[in-house]
Amino acid sequence: MALKLIDISAIKKAQKNIEEIVIRTPFNKNSNYSNKFKANIFFKREDLQKVKSFKIRGAFNKISLLNSKVIQNNIVCASAGNHAQGVAQSCKMLNLFGTIFMPVNTPNQKVNQVKKIGNNNIEVVLIGDNYDESHNAAISFCQSNNQTYVHPFDDMDIIIGQGTLFLEIIQQFPKQLDYLFVPIGGGGMISGAISVFKQLSPNTKIIGIEPAGAPAMKNSLENGKNITLDSIDVFVDGASVKRVGEISFKFCKEYLDDIIVIDEGEICQNLIDLHKNENIWVEPAGAMSVSALRKYSDKIIGKNIACIICGANNDESRMPEIEKKALIWNDHINTLLNS
Repeated sequence: MALKLIDISAIKKAQKNIEEIVIRTPFNKNSNYSNKFKANIFFKREDLQKVKSFKIRGAFNKISLLNSKVIQNNIVCASAGNHAQGVAQSCKMLNLFGTIFMPVNTPNQKVNQVKKIGNNNIEVVLIGDNYDESHNAAISFCQSNNQTYVHPFDDMDIIIGQGTLFLEIIQQFPKQLDYLFVPIGGGGMISGAISVFKQLSPNTKIIGIEPAGAPAMKNSLENGKNITLDSIDVFVDGASVKRVGEISFKFCKEYLDDIIVIDEGEICQNLIDLHKNENIWVEPAGAMSVSALRKYSDKIIGKNIACIICGANNDESRMPEIEKKALIWNDHINTLLNS
């Protein structure tokens, strides 16, 4: 049985609910990418949110809707960084206390920002080698201490909050979008995109993007059921999970037009290009949507294209590794071209 799309009225209600904390980010045409791909390429700049990520939308919507009895038991979340910042900001705004579980290999920039944003309203616990291990630790903590877990993606109120991003795009761009490129981690954002665009702009093709090191959604769709990957590469930390959400898997199985995986090296090259040519500083997940354009270059000529620049919480100390991965990818591409 197909999962029913979220009612647009619920997303409009969430838009009102979060308006005091969420920035209405720009949706502007990018000349360089438009010229390169002979298309009209628009960037939705969620990297410009106060917490440098779209995750504040879902986090604040969810937490602000919790009843007083639940809130008294304190908030808990697990996150590789961006959801953590959204929860920290929400706790500070609503004067709540939250315990935030993060992987031990989370970039220092993200850990420090979570602590800075939440200040005395949050405690950070570093545990596990990836999001999934942190998630398991957080669930155990909640069960032992009778506290409330705020899931980063497998929750309808979170998804409704993320849906406000795409309602904004509809409001900002009255013309027809032909393609919408959306990064997939756990699947909260893509679920919001599907619910909005399949109702308000059904002719728009929605293309999901995953990093090659963590293709949990693609593998699940190919297997016809939500599967858990045995291992993942967590380099694209904002979009690397072993298992996507149950809700998002159902949405994608029924409604997603296509899904592609992008080599981490190509993501790194686009991250570098965005910084060098556009003065846009993003994390690896934030460069995923523009990285997907090359694979669709023949299909998007003359079309209106939207790319979600989803986050900018990058640690400058990672640049040597980013540059190395980009160099390896470029060498590989050049070898293929010359063979």
